Amino acid sequence: MTRRILILGGTAEANALAQRLAGRPGLAVVVSLAGRTRAPRLPPGEVRIGGFGGPQGLEAFLRENAITAVIDATHPFAARMGLNAFQACQACTVPLLRLERPAWVAQAGDRWHEVEDWDEAIAALRDSARRVLLAVGRQEVALFAILERIWFLIRSVEAPEPLPAFAQAEAMLARGPFSVADEAALLQDRAIDTVVCKNSGGDDAKLVAARQLGLTVVMRRRPRRPETATVAGIEEALAWISGSGNHPPPAPGG
Repeated sequence: MTRRILILGGTAEANALAQRLAGRPGLAVVVSLAGRTRAPRLPPGEVRIGGFGGPQGLEAFLRENAITAVIDATHPFAARMGLNAFQACQACTVPLLRLERPAWVAQAGDRWHEVEDWDEAIAALRDSARRVLLAVGRQEVALFAILERIWFLIRSVEAPEPLPAFAQAEAMLARGPFSVADEAALLQDRAIDTVVCKNSGGDDAKLVAARQLGLTVVMRRRPRRPETATVAGIEEALAWISGSGNHPPPAPGG
């Protein structure tokens, strides 16, 4: 009997897992992308793009496509999708695994200011920042345009449309990973004193460069997600698919 695996993707981990599962006998893999990036890096195999329509829509998709296990490998800040996946899998008694890269942890020499939301980040910037690398994704940059006395280097994979009316800003389109040397050169060239980012995990070249240069980092903490089976690496996810993925998820609160 063929097992049908749904990977909720959009991350390098999701693509890597799809690569490892491609062509395996007895498995059919579907990777779902939110569709927020116009030119995403597509994994091998079957790919669907677009939302499901909330937890009920995802539940219907799981039933209609006879999905036997779900891997939530979405971005650490895709909290709504994580909740939808949890609720839909509970409703269908479909096993759910969260594949999530480890969060960044402050090291000796780091000058981090960790915040819960962007309002707190804006307050922190208003107090002391003058030239900021804003690396938060194109969908959230507009919130920072109220800081008229700060110069921003806005870096994203795709340009915000339209670009918010910043008083002082430069837009830079770039897709990582970046080297520490290149990040340090960029920060020095633009005279950056503060880096703003999310605790996404993974490549941390800008954080290493900021540490080396003694810069402040304003970092948003990850949102909370429902408690479910979670692994940090591809090998663990493969083992779960082979073993634990055959069992139904625990009841809510269990």
